[in-house]
Amino acid sequence: MFSRDIGVDLGTANVLIHVKGKGIVLNEPSVVAIESQTKKVVAIGEEARQMLGRTPGNIIAIRPLREGVIADFDVTEMMLRHFINKTVGKGILMRPRIVICVPAGITSVEQKAVREAAERTGARDVYIIEEPRAAAIGAGLDIFQPSGSMVVDIGGGTTDIAVLSLGDVVTASSIRVAGDKFDESIIRYIKKQHNLLIGERSAELIKMQIASVYPDARHEQMDIRGRDMVTGLPKTIEVNSEEIRLAMEEPVAQLISAARSVLERTPPELASDIYTKGVVLTGGGALLFGLDKLMREELQIPVHIADDPMTCVARGTGMVLDNLSQVIRTTGKRPLRSR
Repeated sequence: MFSRDIGVDLGTANVLIHVKGKGIVLNEPSVVAIESQTKKVVAIGEEARQMLGRTPGNIIAIRPLREGVIADFDVTEMMLRHFINKTVGKGILMRPRIVICVPAGITSVEQKAVREAAERTGARDVYIIEEPRAAAIGAGLDIFQPSGSMVVDIGGGTTDIAVLSLGDVVTASSIRVAGDKFDESIIRYIKKQHNLLIGERSAELIKMQIASVYPDARHEQMDIRGRDMVTGLPKTIEVNSEEIRLAMEEPVAQLISAARSVLERTPPELASDIYTKGVVLTGGGALLFGLDKLMREELQIPVHIADDPMTCVARGTGMVLDNLSQVIRTTGKRPLRSR
């Protein structure tokens, strides 16, 4: 069989694919543009993302995954098939084994939907792995030792928090507070304080360029354009880092509260390891300015940002592919076969 084994980080915001022997070969937005009447796919990935909020009436640009789970099964399957074909090609000899990540708190029904979407792309075997486990492996943590490691993986739709030891999850929590919720809080704040309507892409740009979650850690401004709610006309305003910190205060507090809750439920010996080694932040949300400092202050333990945090989960799936026998032996979890 001439298939290539691949690891898939099927994220709410982005899909990353790791091909065994090649590394990460694809990183594209989880967006699909379709013709509303015929349901024909117009664009997938970065090309579709450029259309968000800018399409004519007969074309809709959608995110088929919401809050870490599949919201539109058929569109997710088409998107996944497109990305896999783009990376490993088509044909009966190209049926890969797939390691695919799911949030830690996913239900059995939601997990089945992810598995079936992967199976229908032509996979030979499908392995399901929790995102925080893949993130920890990708961040370089040795989770197979009898020692506690804690990872906080902040994605687009979910934040997965887990304490791991001996290759498996000991204590975990998955909350639907992550990048998308930060964007929504910025949109609400600007609407309420400035009577200005802005879109998702503008909110994300604000978050990336001037946002901070720690008081007085950043002092930057930027102009943002939107539609005035009073006149209905285009308008430009200036926003600053402190405003955006206030806007994101609630979702950030929920994230830290969830991390504290996981620590409180961790067995004492493992908690002692974590207080020594600290917490590792992964995912795109780890790059939120000041988050590591705020969490360090609130939790009273060391907090570290992983190297290249956005690719940790995808890199982790690649390492799992290289060590499938060890993962299965350690956790007792067999592959979910597609045929």
